[in-house]
Amino acid sequence: QMGCWILNESLSVVLLLSWLGGNFYLFIDTFHWYQEEDAFLYTRVILGSALAWARASAVCLNYNCMLILLPVSRNFISFLRGTVFCCKGPWKRQLDKSLKFHKLVAYAIAINATIHIVAHVINMERYHASQSREAGELPNKLSYLGNNPNESYLNPIRKYDTNIITEFLTTIAGVTGLVISVVLILIITSSAEIIREASYELFWYIHHMFVIFFIFLVIHGTGQIVRSQTLESLMMHNVTYCKDHYTEWKETTQCPLPQFSGNKPSAWKWVLGPMVLYMCERIIRFWRFQQKVVITKVVAHPSEVLELQMKKRGFKMEPGQYIFLQCPSISHLEWHPFTLTSAPEEDFFSIHIRVAGDWTEALFKVFGAEETSFKEPWMLPRLSVDGPFGAAVTNVFHYQVSVCIAAGIGVTPFASVLKSIYYQSCAPHTELKLNKVYFYWICRVPCAFEWFADLLFLLEAQMAEKGKTNFLSYHIFLTGWDENQAAHIALHWDENVDAITGLKQKTFYGRPNWNNEFRQLAYNHPSSNIGVFFCGPKALSKTLQKMCVLYSSVDPKGVHFNYNKENS
Repeated sequence: QMGCWILNESLSVVLLLSWLGGNFYLFIDTFHWYQEEDAFLYTRVILGSALAWARASAVCLNYNCMLILLPVSRNFISFLRGTVFCCKGPWKRQLDKSLKFHKLVAYAIAINATIHIVAHVINMERYHASQSREAGELPNKLSYLGNNPNESYLNPIRKYDTNIITEFLTTIAGVTGLVISVVLILIITSSAEIIREASYELFWYIHHMFVIFFIFLVIHGTGQIVRSQTLESLMMHNVTYCKDHYTEWKETTQCPLPQFSGNKPSAWKWVLGPMVLYMCERIIRFWRFQQKVVITKVVAHPSEVLELQMKKRGFKMEPGQYIFLQCPSISHLEWHPFTLTSAPEEDFFSIHIRVAGDWTEALFKVFGAEETSFKEPWMLPRLSVDGPFGAAVTNVFHYQVSVCIAAGIGVTPFASVLKSIYYQSCAPHTELKLNKVYFYWICRVPCAFEWFADLLFLLEAQMAEKGKTNFLSYHIFLTGWDENQAAHIALHWDENVDAITGLKQKTFYGRPNWNNEFRQLAYNHPSSNIGVFFCGPKALSKTLQKMCVLYSSVDPKGVHFNYNKENS
């Protein structure tokens, strides 16, 4: 199993270790610099190793702030998908994991920010303590520098009777540090899955406070609270000798008074590139916002599902991609992601929206989906579309055998894929690398089948008409039903079509036995490279990932299951 896992995830491991290696190198190198550099010798006399801890974590914080926006710059990711370098399967799968990397970088920012805060709390306490007589003669002498003309200070706390908190909140570094900490806490807590599911709008608004985080991060360093000996002073003041002869300072030419200055801010160098990239993303979105979207059809499906069919000049998509949708009549700021359910071969693009929050409920109402008759086209609200953007499911066509697994509403990406499979397989001059598709859908309630069952029914009839009944094998599993439904199912069990979906393929009741399913897949395709695509909850994702590792062969010529999961 370990060999199979390494074979499947080797590139991910290499990239992860490279990122971790970059963090460790920067931390250790910076820590060593501040522990050994002569310019900071007198600063270390007061602060000790807390100085190195604060600066090393600050550099790692800047490094990860440089990376945090890259995985969520969707146009940049889409550009990479189109390059020759990233068109290969292993590299494309790394782009599908961009959201995971975004979260890892966020954790690293939180860890380094915590180290930085704790280290500076200790530094402030030591700055304060060095003003007392108990601190020792050299720390006292260093702390009193700056009280006389032609002297520069090292200790930002000028009096022993000063309240540390008050002093802290009157500095640029203190105020900006407090704002950065509060914003970071808000962003991390609002990113919790329970909050995102309860109120996506809250998550969306708070997450965009990262702009405040970046602005204050750039300003933070201008406070120059950590000071070091100037280069000119080091040339005249030999710290190796003078630190032991501090009583002779100013009295001998060998030991003039040391001069100090603050470190120049460097955070802007790290975040300038990502911020420019973000601004480009905003400009592209604004440009797309201006483009007209024509709503050609509105369909209200059962179970509060709204289908919107649209057209837009120059819009080109691939199966399984998604768009961001804005409705200015609801909110001028909010953009929500929706998977495209149409195929590229169709002359429109469509999405299916299930009511699952305040914004989707408001959209349902403004389109008149609750009314007996829909509004006239000129009365429909204006929509703006950003995208389309790539997703893991777009790689379905890169395998000879693909297994598509959906749970609940996770079925939406596969609507586009299944439609496109049909169009491409029936096209007379199209050669498909893909020659077999297995589709699994696990759903809890029968009513959720309705809109997608219509699509499957159409595909089933069209595939039979074209003589391609073996190209697509689908398995629908119903995991929840009541006594009345069970009686209805039993009564119609012997009929030619399924009692729930109306399809020729009968619905299974209960959950799939994934061991049996994967064992059969491996038996049917012993020497194939099989792509497994999943959209649904994390618990099932972990199970499927284990199955892919378990049933993949260590033999390079054997069967291999490549796992791909939609970002959530």
